[in-house]
Amino acid sequence: MDILHILLVVTGTGKYPNRDLKTGLWLSEFTHIYHGAKEKGYSITVASPQGGGIPIDPVSLKPIYLDKLSRNYWNDPKFRDMLCHTKSLKEVSGQLFNFVYLAGGHGSMFDFPDNLALQTIIKNHYEDNKKVGAICHGVCGLLHVKLSSGQYLIKGKKLTGFSWVEEILAGRSKVVPFNLEAALKERGSDYSKSLIPMIPKVVVDGNLITGQDPFSSKKMAEIVLRQMAGNQKD
Repeated sequence: MDILHILLVVTGTGKYPNRDLKTGLWLSEFTHIYHGAKEKGYSITVASPQGGGIPIDPVSLKPIYLDKLSRNYWNDPKFRDMLCHTKSLKEVSGQLFNFVYLAGGHGSMFDFPDNLALQTIIKNHYEDNKKVGAICHGVCGLLHVKLSSGQYLIKGKKLTGFSWVEEILAGRSKVVPFNLEAALKERGSDYSKSLIPMIPKVVVDGNLITGQDPFSSKKMAEIVLRQMAGNQKD
């Protein structure tokens, strides 16, 4: 049986521009999919826009958000060292993976949307009938992706992502560069969210899988891995 390959894309932005406020990768949105893929014996590549070290959003390390699995990984020196040596998106742009996964964290709002290498990776994989997943703010990496037809990938697609109500509750509505929920709708996507904020929600539309928020991390990982296993059997 061939080994499946998964690309985990993470932000490299650790600070809000012009503000003394830290951000970065939301840890659980990475650890759950990383753990599941590792358990399955999949080949894992971690890449960020510029490569190198990855900042972690300090809020995601607070006890209320840091679940047991994420805490165990955070306390693992080898895991922490791995996050210090990510590849750049340009380095991996010519490779083909079985799944491309965009993790979130507010940092992604600054270095995902306009990254041409990321747009190309997503376009090429989606058009090659590979699966693409994104969770929370990582969904912003889908906003500007155009297919060969010239149409935006997310036009008419069912998806989810961090809602504006959640942004307000998180106290970040005045510092984020744009309203993700509104931007997704403006692109013509069929956006939906859970009736109650901070409740797990994952939406699958063909080869596109999206998760709403950090609380969707475990469910998102389970669905992604199930889909990958299904492909392996085909």
